[in-house]
Amino acid sequence: MELPFYLSFNEFENRYYDNLEKWFEEYKNTSETEYLKALVKMYSPYLYYNFANDRLQADASIQIKDCFLPYYEKIGISFCTNCENGKSSKNVKSMNHIFEWKTITMMEYAQHILDKINRYFSKNNCKEGKNTLDFINNYEIITSREGAGYCVNYNLHQSTLPFLKAYLPVYGQTVNIAVYRDFIFSIVQIAEFIDKKLKDIHAFEHTIYTKLKSDAKFKVQMSHQFLTMCN
Repeated sequence: MELPFYLSFNEFENRYYDNLEKWFEEYKNTSETEYLKALVKMYSPYLYYNFANDRLQADASIQIKDCFLPYYEKIGISFCTNCENGKSSKNVKSMNHIFEWKTITMMEYAQHILDKINRYFSKNNCKEGKNTLDFINNYEIITSREGAGYCVNYNLHQSTLPFLKAYLPVYGQTVNIAVYRDFIFSIVQIAEFIDKKLKDIHAFEHTIYTKLKSDAKFKVQMSHQFLTMCN
């Protein structure tokens, strides 16, 4: 069962028991704990544990390669060692990119994916009836490169699909800033709702709070160990 991803706390809360019922219908030998663990997996990537405040906070961001063409690709054919008849034999799409990691918001990422799909529509004169969600996971479109810009990791892209399916417009060329803002305000409330349900059934160890606090402590320990080795 593909659980729906909600961008609003009110919608998530109102649909909780309806989706739980559907979960039981599909997975008859399961429990609410398993359902909640699936929700933890879905929503925890958009949160982090804040040591200073001892609480969860929104962190809807993603790391992506910001690619650019290497200098030697730009310096002219007089220096080209792989040219035929004065023209480079390389295709722009096959050029080896140099990149640096960049952290962007999920709203920026969603707009980047939407731009890729709309460029595909424009180039291929897509007929009516096709919409954004039909191409949201098309490998050729999502991983396409046209010169410099963000280079999408297709495997990492899979983890963003629930969010993108909920957030991207079915038709249109821009994402909705107001909806994204509501998601940022709602995600902590959603996490707290999930954690309360887990606490009610005494499954404390599966809460988002416990998971992210543990992950944060591990990262700090690894950082300290690295600094100790360097010294």
